[in-house]
Amino acid sequence: MMEVSFITSLYNCLLLTQEMVASLHATLPAGLAHEIILIDDGSTDGTREWLATLRAPVRVLLNERNLGFAGSNNRAARSSTGRTLFFLNNDLVLLPGWFEPMRAALARCSRPGFVGNLQLIHGASELDHRGVRFDPLGRPYHDRRWLTFTCLQSYSRYPAVTAACCAIARDTFFAAGGFDEAYRNGYEDIDLCLRLRQRGHHHFVANRSVVRHHISASADRFIRETENLKLFLRRWGPPATGPKAVSNRLRGWCYLVRYWNQPWRYNGPKLLLALARLASNRPCDSLIARWNITGATT
Repeated sequence: MMEVSFITSLYNCLLLTQEMVASLHATLPAGLAHEIILIDDGSTDGTREWLATLRAPVRVLLNERNLGFAGSNNRAARSSTGRTLFFLNNDLVLLPGWFEPMRAALARCSRPGFVGNLQLIHGASELDHRGVRFDPLGRPYHDRRWLTFTCLQSYSRYPAVTAACCAIARDTFFAAGGFDEAYRNGYEDIDLCLRLRQRGHHHFVANRSVVRHHISASADRFIRETENLKLFLRRWGPPATGPKAVSNRLRGWCYLVRYWNQPWRYNGPKLLLALARLASNRPCDSLIARWNITGATT
């Protein structure tokens, strides 16, 4: 059995994939027994032709139909031979020294589930991800704080991490059932993190492992955002106090925080509604009716 299987699900974005694979080859320690599994989910931009040119340690899987993130990664994991699985997005740039701290965390931390790392927005110094936390309504969000004293520690414990760059023991992954394919390109990683916590596992961020990430490079990354969130909250939230116990001011604040680092995703009427709730601490139902606002407003 291999020591490590690196798994990447592909859908178009050939140039980013080539950059990621090159950075992976360049940053792995010499002598590591590993395989790289690239599973294509129906690319039409020349990705499949490029995959046909690759040789060991790369293995290529081709989906007959588009399975999405969960289905593709589950299929690749089932075909893997590594004791440890590393799930890597194809829009990463892996930096020297990223691998060893993550592998060490699986060996040193108590009952590890997933191990993530620090992900910088590619082309900027902004931190996109150092673990996942949950807002008062039970929704996950990226912790984007630079925590100097925390980073002096080798590892930090978090409720969840994203699967953009993460490691897990193969047996642990399959014992929890893998990614739930009811989700479509969103929330399947957080859902699995919570199922692992129910089984007594903990999730960690390796503070000395740093990569760069082209954020959400896939064109249809958020096309099922609303449906995925509704499914997630039906299973895992909101917290026991219930959404009615949350003040309207907090509801407004939650909407502002949700897209604070992605302001292009704000919806104009919903943004104004959030500001009105923040100022008045009222539900502002008249504004919802006047502006014909539908969907989640928090």
